[in-house]
Amino acid sequence: MQALSTQAQIAVIGAGAMGAGIAQVAAQAGHSVKLYDMREGSAAEAIEAIDRQLGKRVESGKLDADKRTATVARLQAAGSIEALADSSLVIEAIVENLDVKRKLLAQLEALCSAECILASNTSSLSVTALAAGMQHPERVVGMHFFNPAPVMALVEVVSGLATSTAVAQCIHSTAAAWGKKPVHTRSTPGFIVNRVARPFYAESLRALQEGAASCATLDALMREAGAFRMGAFELTDLIGHDVNYAVTCSVFNAYYNDMRFQPSLMQKDLVDAGHLGRKSGQGFYSYAVDAQKPSVDELSADCQVETCVVEGSLGAAQGLVERIKAAGIKVIQRDGSGLLRAGDAVVALSDGRMACQRSQQEGLSNLVLIDLAKDYTKATRLGLACAKGTSGEALNQVVSLLAKCGIKSSLLTDIPGLVVMRTVAMLANEAADAALHNVGTAADIDLAMCAGVNYPMGPLAWADQIGLPTVLKTLDNLQSAYGEERYRPSLLLRRKVAEGSRFHD
Repeated sequence: MQALSTQAQIAVIGAGAMGAGIAQVAAQAGHSVKLYDMREGSAAEAIEAIDRQLGKRVESGKLDADKRTATVARLQAAGSIEALADSSLVIEAIVENLDVKRKLLAQLEALCSAECILASNTSSLSVTALAAGMQHPERVVGMHFFNPAPVMALVEVVSGLATSTAVAQCIHSTAAAWGKKPVHTRSTPGFIVNRVARPFYAESLRALQEGAASCATLDALMREAGAFRMGAFELTDLIGHDVNYAVTCSVFNAYYNDMRFQPSLMQKDLVDAGHLGRKSGQGFYSYAVDAQKPSVDELSADCQVETCVVEGSLGAAQGLVERIKAAGIKVIQRDGSGLLRAGDAVVALSDGRMACQRSQQEGLSNLVLIDLAKDYTKATRLGLACAKGTSGEALNQVVSLLAKCGIKSSLLTDIPGLVVMRTVAMLANEAADAALHNVGTAADIDLAMCAGVNYPMGPLAWADQIGLPTVLKTLDNLQSAYGEERYRPSLLLRRKVAEGSRFHD
């Protein structure tokens, strides 16, 4: 179904930050928009704020003055809900309360024409439940924007049990016409993004709880090796721990306490203490005016490594070999099981086992595990873990080898999967389960995670790049190490490995 014509009247209910942002997006796309809020004067104030914000963009040269004028001219504060009766699309962005939203939707159904689409910007409520009891539930659809709506590209188009396919496609096409990147998803807890993203926070929180490294070090590894824009601790400080913890609890409860979504006691402590992050001045980090930036733990190198031996392929870490060669270090290649030898040290990519476990099982002395990097030719830091008994000299040789390549080293305690590898494996696993349950296609899931939370790569495409057998092995080893259902591999991942196929074949 085609997108709504720009001649179609759009209405937005709720003049808070999200509602005002949605109204701005629709107006910038060429629609006349009526903005309504029960609080008298709120809609007019929101339009004035939009005008000021657009004015700043004009002053900075990012927006044409005529476009600002035209956008604001298309915005109108509605004095009553009855003024929305002629709308072709009504988007509600009010309080996240099922009863309140259902009452509003029933009122809109009686008020607007039978052709009017009723959309909810809900981020957590069931679209099926919102439409239940309505005479025409097929016209109700989720249209989940991300904050701030004028900036964030993603829109999750959420179909409830009764949502018409034509309605969902119309909203998908309309969001695309508004310059957004829409994805289709079913009305399941968390939709795509809030479900698939849970491991990003959970695995760093667990690593911190187990004493793997400091917040600053774990965040640095997620940025400098994983290529994420922010690590889990700085991101949750930005979101607000009350918000992030509540979403995790909501998803956990909605999936009947599935341990994959188990909330963190460490984060609960922060919420209980009122340490909510930036907005309270204290979270994992301090935001006081005189607060010092926490240091990242880093190993120093003081020896020279001129030659190394690569036995077989390093798999996902093969790019490191090219970087070593580019640094002028002689590389001797021979057959083997995927190991790198530098002096006394044996180096291997983490596969979800602890270094001590792998050392014992494979008879490897002086074993140093390296963490995953999105791109080993560009990474500026890697996480390392050593088996017990690994000599200081052997570790120094690995650190020196990486330093010559321009890579900093941060030592973690010997936890399974280190931090980037276990996080990416778990993200891919949750994305695979979402695809298995028809929450979204592989393409839509990857697009949602890139456009919605700025991941450097979709988790399913990343799994394809790493190699699905490697991801599955990592998860199997994590589950074995912890003995928890949390790390159980998705059936779809197992099927793909058995088939020899990929998620994006």
